[in-house]
Amino acid sequence: MIDRESIKGLEDKARKIRKHVLNMIYEAGSGHPGGALSCADTLTTLYFHTMHHNPLEPEWTDRDRFILSKGHAAPALYAVLAEAGYFPVKKLSSLRKRGSILQGHPDSKVPGVDVSSGSLGQGLSIADGIALAGKLDKKVYRVYTLLGDGECDEGQVWEAAMLAAHYKLDNLTAIVDRNGLQIDGLTEKIMRLEPIAGKWRAFGWHVIEIDGNKVEEIIAALDEAKSIRGRPTAIIAHTFKGKGISFMEWINAFHGRALSKEEMEIALQELG
Repeated sequence: MIDRESIKGLEDKARKIRKHVLNMIYEAGSGHPGGALSCADTLTTLYFHTMHHNPLEPEWTDRDRFILSKGHAAPALYAVLAEAGYFPVKKLSSLRKRGSILQGHPDSKVPGVDVSSGSLGQGLSIADGIALAGKLDKKVYRVYTLLGDGECDEGQVWEAAMLAAHYKLDNLTAIVDRNGLQIDGLTEKIMRLEPIAGKWRAFGWHVIEIDGNKVEEIIAALDEAKSIRGRPTAIIAHTFKGKGISFMEWINAFHGRALSKEEMEIALQELG
């Protein structure tokens, strides 16, 4: 069991990540803040509690791997990597600027980024391959991938889900950021996903549903995933798009636009 002080430390770190996300996108003048804020707690927990990795040795053979399949949430990943020590925090201000390695979607040129991503639907397939390689090479690393819920409209996601179950990739955990919104609106109006947990179970996965904005639930789910044998685990993380900022939560307008100066002042004040 993790103690309350440690949980608070992760919550404080996630709040700091959210501040970085807002500042990066504001300075760039473009980006996707809503989906980056919804997954900030998940990424913080993965990198500062669960995953085995070494910022001083990004290519460490036995490191756990992470693939950000919903690549438009790159600012959250960059903020976590910078805070973890993969590159200086001051570089975050170069997001989306000419000559910067911090592109709008993850690029493997960035220390700590294993896979260039952003073409939706592909992350789980890549994670399958890495997890299967780990099994064949008798490695102990685990593989994590974060998908958007709207991304699950893609047929390739379900092909990859079928493969992972077939090869019993119990070293693989897929996390679905279930914030209920995609670029065109409500996921249930664009392409109904429910019962999403039932779909993953039908494909042979162990499924856990959690509040994806509560650190203690994320920790418990990731720990449970490590104990599962013979099949991969899918964590359905119910979140709020724009989490942490009152006027952004559950508002799809913030899927892909930077905040104004006035909005930034309010948002940063709310984050404290």
